[in-house]
Amino acid sequence: MTPSPIRTATCACGRVELEAIGKPIVSAVCYCDDCQKGARQIEALPNAVIVADPDGGTPYILYRKDRIACTKGADLLKSYKLKEMSATNRVVATCCNSAMFVNFDRGPFWVTAYRARFHGDVSPLQLRICTKFKPAGTVLPRDVPSAERYPPLLVIKLLAARVAMLLGR
Repeated sequence: MTPSPIRTATCACGRVELEAIGKPIVSAVCYCDDCQKGARQIEALPNAVIVADPDGGTPYILYRKDRIACTKGADLLKSYKLKEMSATNRVVATCCNSAMFVNFDRGPFWVTAYRARFHGDVSPLQLRICTKFKPAGTVLPRDVPSAERYPPLLVIKLLAARVAMLLGR
């Protein structure tokens, strides 16, 4: 049985498409230095689509690796790294320089998809993380919990998702 719902994310021009199945692990905005630097790196590409919010945060939706896939335009995806030896890849649709997702050479069992690429019923924002790195003078709304680093709620959600994945659920 396929978990529902099925959500679709596309690049700005529609040539690249991701399909995410089931409930995401979490919907969050990250303010860490790497996410801010990665957003600037992608936004500096020709005709790139904006990645970061005006407050410097980067909105993401995390999915288990077994629940998200590129269904169209995989040949148009290109990875960017902040440092040559980094395990983190920011993956961009080269057709229109839209940031699509973050994945890793090794390690995590999740894929971090850029929230702005999703259409329709997008998972509501649940938390803001790494807020200690937010740009000076930024005042964050109090609509969801904010944490200076990685909060216990995020760790619990990641562990629960990993257990469910191991159990085949």
